[in-house]
Amino acid sequence: MRKTIRKRLLFAIVATLVAPLAILPHAAGADNPPRKILTGWIPYYSMKTALPDALNNSDLIKEVMPFWYTLKIDTATKMSTVTDLYTPANPSVPISEPLAALRNVGYQIIPTITDGTAKGVLAGLLKNPTTRTQVVNAIMKTVRSNNYDGIDLDFEGFAFVDENTTWTATAPLWTALVKELSIALHAENKLLSVSTPYVLNPADKQKGYYVYAWSAIASSIDKLRIMTYDYSVAKAGPLGPITWAERTIQYAISIMPASKVYVGVPGYGRDWVTSVVGVCPANVVNTVKAGAKAATFVMRDAATLAATYGATPTYNQEYGEVTFSYQKVYNGITAGGLSTTCTASRTAWYQDAKSWALRAALVTKYRIAGITAWTFGMEEPLAMESIRQVAKEIAPDQVNITASIDKNAIDYGNPIVIAADFKIKDNSPLANLPVRIEGKSPGETSWRTLSNVVTNAEGKIEKVLIVGKTTSIRLHSDSTWERGEGISSEFPITVQRLLVLNAPGNAKAGSTIQVTGNVRPRVPGVVINLEKLVGKEWQAVDAIATTDEQGNFAMSVPAQSRGVITLRATIAQDANWTALASPTFNIIIR
Repeated sequence: MRKTIRKRLLFAIVATLVAPLAILPHAAGADNPPRKILTGWIPYYSMKTALPDALNNSDLIKEVMPFWYTLKIDTATKMSTVTDLYTPANPSVPISEPLAALRNVGYQIIPTITDGTAKGVLAGLLKNPTTRTQVVNAIMKTVRSNNYDGIDLDFEGFAFVDENTTWTATAPLWTALVKELSIALHAENKLLSVSTPYVLNPADKQKGYYVYAWSAIASSIDKLRIMTYDYSVAKAGPLGPITWAERTIQYAISIMPASKVYVGVPGYGRDWVTSVVGVCPANVVNTVKAGAKAATFVMRDAATLAATYGATPTYNQEYGEVTFSYQKVYNGITAGGLSTTCTASRTAWYQDAKSWALRAALVTKYRIAGITAWTFGMEEPLAMESIRQVAKEIAPDQVNITASIDKNAIDYGNPIVIAADFKIKDNSPLANLPVRIEGKSPGETSWRTLSNVVTNAEGKIEKVLIVGKTTSIRLHSDSTWERGEGISSEFPITVQRLLVLNAPGNAKAGSTIQVTGNVRPRVPGVVINLEKLVGKEWQAVDAIATTDEQGNFAMSVPAQSRGVITLRATIAQDANWTALASPTFNIIIR
């Protein structure tokens, strides 16, 4: 249970910690970049170590989960609210700074929300559709607050605070929340991740934390992060035996696509007192005793801890973890003021670089999405390198796209032709590859699908496309296990409004002249002005029109003297379109 190892530590992060120029990602071999199989949490209370660790391993990471929020009940309104934990813990570093640093390396940011309510409160909120929707709205407000890519639910209260006798009743309420939140997030192209303790096949004797109802929520979630640690808490033992972790993965991928599943790895260890000889001093008597709550340490300090007491860490092949035992002497005085001493036998368990590599191998074996670290910054350097080695061995083929468009400036309603060639590194064509043609116009923050195409036997596409407004175009193929994501260069296309005019070739002197036409795209409210060429200058004519619902307009040109007049129509620039002038036209005045 994470709560047993969370400590609130306040600190100031120096500016260079999040300055983009200070971030130097680990350079993978240019010919074999690793598969991005690592994700992890960045807690608000350990930004100083977790943030640089995440930023400096961008070759392995596609997404991160800032551990910055908790769900509470607003005492004034009695409504659900999501509380920001980052800001009070880091008052000297605005939240915008770490977010900018994470976005600068291209990460998806999916912050975690924990359950900060009291026993049974959240389950009670979910019973009522109105209060359940309030929970959804509070979460959506948080997602929109910093334009996050989604949200990660870490509602552990169901498992570790509420009684397990409530699980049967809570499971459908949790499912209803997940489904409602999923609909809201997906409507805004956001992702839903859930992080839960293990669940096992319900047909087995041991079912795990079945309150999280994986089979019921599988179709609604985008990512499942399994907390495959804390197997041993009350008594000394492994944190997450490899066979146990594998069993829960096997169940997960039997009910949802493996591409949604992540296996958790702990960056911490536990240190239990197994026995005590003598009488311990008063200041430790309640903690240094058999059965007391275990102490915790971070993986990077494990070797030092063992060496301090002359212990030799041993890798356990059965569990895929490291353990060592030692004795520690405590000297002091009793509650009565007498000198005393005791000797505690202690046993520690933790995962090291070899342990992490073993779990990373499960990514290969089951083709799951990856591993998730609790938390970045706890691990020893060799652990990150062990992940990198596995990730390089299973690196997907790189997709190379050569693309072009036939023109980058068009009048409204005219087509463009997009051509592209999709290959992998050895120049083999990617046949029958689904490809999205995507567009993003000025003012838009996300890419939208304009058309779906499939490559031919030679890995080529050619598509005629009509674009309704100024847009940047790119081609995008999704990643698979064998193949990485393919994204082409961007092609800006300027689209000009079309102004169609109907004017007489001649007119009688002294009579008004009717000029009609339409503007495309056909929208109401567009103002058209008429100008007359006088000498070498264009001068406004007292004739203005506004388009109707069909984009049509009509204007009356004041009576003119005999001769030939040269005219043009103009439309001023607005928020979506550049200024436009029609071709000049002449009218003979008889």
